[in-house]
Amino acid sequence: MTQDTTTSLAGHEQRTRARKAGVSRISISLPECLLEQLDSMVAARGFESRSQAINEMINQQLAEHKQKLGNEIMAGTINLVYEHSTPGLRQQLTDLQYYYLDEVISSLNVNLMQAQTLEVILVQGPAEKLKMIADKMIACRGVISGKLLVSTAILPPVHPLPQD
Repeated sequence: MTQDTTTSLAGHEQRTRARKAGVSRISISLPECLLEQLDSMVAARGFESRSQAINEMINQQLAEHKQKLGNEIMAGTINLVYEHSTPGLRQQLTDLQYYYLDEVISSLNVNLMQAQTLEVILVQGPAEKLKMIADKMIACRGVISGKLLVSTAILPPVHPLPQD
């Protein structure tokens, strides 16, 4: 058996084992400058490999794509930074959370410096509705910044309250 044949068989065996483990191998071509940037990012962010970094980027893009589809059920967070001294703001944000009780799972408030609050709201529901809820919260007077972050993973079923 030649060296090339041995290498080819070894590669085939690795691909077969990877597929059995639920992983597929692919090959991509990148411009040299893009590969250098990827390697720099892998090192800076502490990824174990290029594959891990690319996997994370693909998951992020898939989540964004599904969010644009509208009715896909997704889980995520609405992250807000706001002036906690703005009259009525806390009540307005709380009212929105109660109004969308089926989508809002939990929230966490952290007091920051300079009279600001960081609020992280865990949500799950149709992507389009989560975006609408986030937009309403971000538009409140006194909110400095806000962002909806979603994931394709979802939480185990949460039972909605009975309808009156």
